[in-house]
Amino acid sequence: MKLDGGSLSGGLPPPLSGHVVIIGESPTNIQGLLFQKVSTQPAYLQTPHFWILTRRRVQRTSSANDRRYADIKMVNLRTQKRLAASVVGCGKRKIWLDPNEMNEISNANSRQTIRKLVSDGLIIRKPVTMHSRVRARELNAARRIGRNRGLGKRKGTKEARMPSQVLWMRRMRVLRRLLVRYRAAGKIDKHLYHELYHLSKGNTFKHKRALVEHIQKAKAERHRERVLKEEMDAKRAKNKALRERRQERLEAKRNALVGEAQE
Repeated sequence: MKLDGGSLSGGLPPPLSGHVVIIGESPTNIQGLLFQKVSTQPAYLQTPHFWILTRRRVQRTSSANDRRYADIKMVNLRTQKRLAASVVGCGKRKIWLDPNEMNEISNANSRQTIRKLVSDGLIIRKPVTMHSRVRARELNAARRIGRNRGLGKRKGTKEARMPSQVLWMRRMRVLRRLLVRYRAAGKIDKHLYHELYHLSKGNTFKHKRALVEHIQKAKAERHRERVLKEEMDAKRAKNKALRERRQERLEAKRNALVGEAQE
């Protein structure tokens, strides 16, 4: 039995315009809306299922409640979902529409009415899907201490896994950043900065600790040289003063002798 429109027995609402209700077995050949195999059972409510077909899709309903509200499921709510997503501020896939209030939701055609439905609870934003990272954190913590890093876990050459150029750039940036910070703080002068900059570029320091130790040794050496220079300058000045006083005494004696000889 094929029914095109009109009211159906059993209390079901009439099918929508353009729908065809097929009673009995599932159709075996669908070409448009023509079917070769159609059951002739008179009481389609006693069949296990019936089919609601449109020109684009076939929907199968299996329960009396689904059959009763089959026409409600065919309501197009894409506009309402789009407006709700814009009002709530999320994506359309995060919008939940109350299936029991489809008629009221379908009548909402403005953002103001959508806001009212959201406040009434007919339209709800779905919660954020949780994806636990506990296992990932545990694995990363194990890898940081060397687990799961053996030969069997490695894919690619050493240069492909961690290029030497990347390591070089990282090391140079660390060393140069330290030099700039020390120069700004006054720990090193511009001359020592220039010297250490070129030493860093020449691959003298393998890491930051080596550079810090070299700076400390260089500062200590410069301080020692400055102290020695000051001591030598002081000693040189003292010796010069002694020579001058001796020269003055000699001049005085010579003058005295010359005076006595003249007398």
